[in-house]
This record gives sequence, C-alpha cells and structure tokens, in this order.
Amino acid sequence: MFSLERWQEIFETLSRNKLRAFLTGLSVSSGIFILVILLGVSRGMQNGIEKEFQQDAVTEVEVWTGTTTVGYKGMNPGRDIQLKNEDFEFSSKKFKTQIDKKSGYYGLWSVVMNYKKENGSYEMAGVHPDFQSIENASLVDGRFINQNDIDHYEKVIVIGNRIKLDLFKDKNPIGEYINLTGIPFKVIGYYTDPGGEREETRTYVPITTAQRVFNGGNNLRLMSFTIAPAATFEQAVLASDFFSKELEKNMKERHTVAPEDTSAIRVFNTLEEAKRIYDLLNYIDLFFWFVGICTIIAGVVGVGNIMIIVVKERTKEIGIRKAIGAKPASIIGMILQEAIFITFIAGFFGLFAGLLLLEGIGPQIQSDFFSNPEVDMGVAIKTIFILIIAGAFAGFFPAYRAAKIKPIIALRDE
Repeated sequence: MFSLERWQEIFETLSRNKLRAFLTGLSVSSGIFILVILLGVSRGMQNGIEKEFQQDAVTEVEVWTGTTTVGYKGMNPGRDIQLKNEDFEFSSKKFKTQIDKKSGYYGLWSVVMNYKKENGSYEMAGVHPDFQSIENASLVDGRFINQNDIDHYEKVIVIGNRIKLDLFKDKNPIGEYINLTGIPFKVIGYYTDPGGEREETRTYVPITTAQRVFNGGNNLRLMSFTIAPAATFEQAVLASDFFSKELEKNMKERHTVAPEDTSAIRVFNTLEEAKRIYDLLNYIDLFFWFVGICTIIAGVVGVGNIMIIVVKERTKEIGIRKAIGAKPASIIGMILQEAIFITFIAGFFGLFAGLLLLEGIGPQIQSDFFSNPEVDMGVAIKTIFILIIAGAFAGFFPAYRAAKIKPIIALRDE
C-alpha cells in the first residue's frame, strides 16, 4: 500500500546524508553503466560479424587446390593439383540432393578494361548462373549470366557498381561494350554487393567464355556450392560439415592425394566458420554478463553496508516503532523500500547513461567486425529486474536485523 509518510521518511533520511547517498548510488550506477556498455559492445561485435557473413551465402562451401606435401601411392610430394570442369560436373551430380546452388570459377585478378577514354584494372570472374546467389550480388539493372550464355560462349559481362561509376559515370551501361584486353564484351547488367566497393570491383562473364578467351582450357580456380536449406541452424551445420568432408574425400581420391594432406585440397565451410565465431561471441557475451553482474554485486554490497549503518543509526527509532505496535513486516518493508529506491534510481541513471553513450558514440565507430552497438529492450527490462532484485537483496539482511531488535534494548541505545 502506498504510504506518503514512508516516502517522506525516505527522502528525509537521504537528504540528511546527501554525500553518503550519492556515493552509494554511484557504485550501483557505475555497475549498471559498465554492464550496459559491455552488452552493447558484445552486440556491436555480433552485428559486425553478421554483416561480414551477409556478403556471401552463409551455407557456402568452397574448394580450391594447392601443392601436395605428402607422397601418396608412388607419387612424390610437390605436385600442383588443378581442378577441372570434370571435377565440378562429378561433384554436382554425386551430391545433387545435398546441393542448393553451384558454380565453377575461373578468373584473373587483374584485367585491363576500357570504355571509350575510361579504363581500369579489375578482377574478371568466369562463373555459372548460380554464382549470383552464392555471392549475394543484387542486380541494379539488367540480368546476370544465364545458361544460354554458358552454352554459346557469349561475350557478355556483368559489372559491379564501382566499375559502372568508374567507366560509365552517370550513364546507363546496359547494352554498351567494354573491351577486356582488346576483346569487346557486351554489358548485360550491373550489381551491388553487401561487401561494399571492394566486392563491386569484380566483373562476371560466362565461365566457358572466360576459359576459351583467356586460355583457361577446362581449368577451374575453385568450386563453390551451397547446401540445401535445413530446419534448424544445428542441422544445417551438421549437413554442411558432412558435405564438406565427403567433397574433400572425393576430390582427394580423384586427384590421388593422401587423406592427411591438408594443402593439396582445401575446403572452406562458411557455416562451420560462422558457428565457431557465434560460439565465441556467446562466450564473450557470457563473460561480459559475468563482469557486469560482479560489478553490480560490488555496488549492492555497498548499499547493504549503508543500510546496516542506517539501521544502526535508527535503532532507537525502530525500538519506539515496535513499542507502539509496529509489526516486524512493516519494519522490514520500510528498510527494503529505501534500499530498493536507492538501487533502482541509481541503476536507472546508469542504464540511461549507458544507452545514451551507445546511441551517441556507437554509430561513429566504423569497423569491418564492429557495427551499431546497442542494447535491445529485452536486455533493458532484464536490467531493471536485476536492479529491483539487487535492491531487495541489499536491504533484506539489514531489514531482517532491524525486525529482530527487541524494543527494550533499542530504547536503551545511545
């Protein structure tokens, strides 16, 4: 029940000991402030990692090759392994039920491209149609490579938005021709990429055209696959891990590579990497919660000590209250109310200051792995409950002690 007199007593007590009340509240406020900042940092790290993974398909599995380091079946180490079109066709057929999207890749890191008086050096990638989804490229205008382009070795090209701005400025590039080392390619589309300008300096052409025009034969630089969707993240991780291991095993068998050789056939599983990073972030988040809670506990202990002093100072007053009929529950309620009030108000200011700092400084921080640190409403509500529980905990033992004081002993207190 609301009691105006009780609130007046609380405010009078606090006003008589302003410095003590301020320092007590500061310890709680700083604990909540630190917790909010740590949780905001944790969220910022998670946002940054999620942003990085949005650049490409999350379930992507890439295969590329290197040099053997282990002799196997009579063959010496030091052999250069080369992926072929046949490897891509074999894998696509063997794992048909597990694969969602697939593409081979044959490219050159630096190809001189000209449009009228403008020129630049950009990456050229020969790919299959599914590579648009694998790379998470969003078309601004035009279309992507299709199967007809693959079948007929069409000299068509899809350019990134950065290249469009460099070579065409404000002009629509669709239907125009770009010369790649003197060979004209018709622009059929241009795209944007979540990865930003770095990813938009790449051009895509039909893989068959790239292999023919740039003397690639039937060689591939790498193969990219995405697995079929799963019901849960854990199921997707298991399916992706199984697919990666089977794919690696089959490629090693096809190229006579020792099973233990980790350099000749390399498989990168984006989903498995994502799981490892998310698990790490969860551990970091738990650590931040632990540090924040410990800091709050330190503040709560301070509040508890102050309430013990308050009870000691008001021993005679408590004795008089009990002598004229005050029940132990009312004494406990009085002390608890004061402790909760101090903790809640101080904690609220700490929460508000932390949120204000994150809101003001967070957007100014620019990093590939840190973005938009924030604390969601759910966490804020949890923090409020922590404050209430902490205040009750801080005041309970002093309140219980006050309730156990015998009136006759309290009245003799000086």
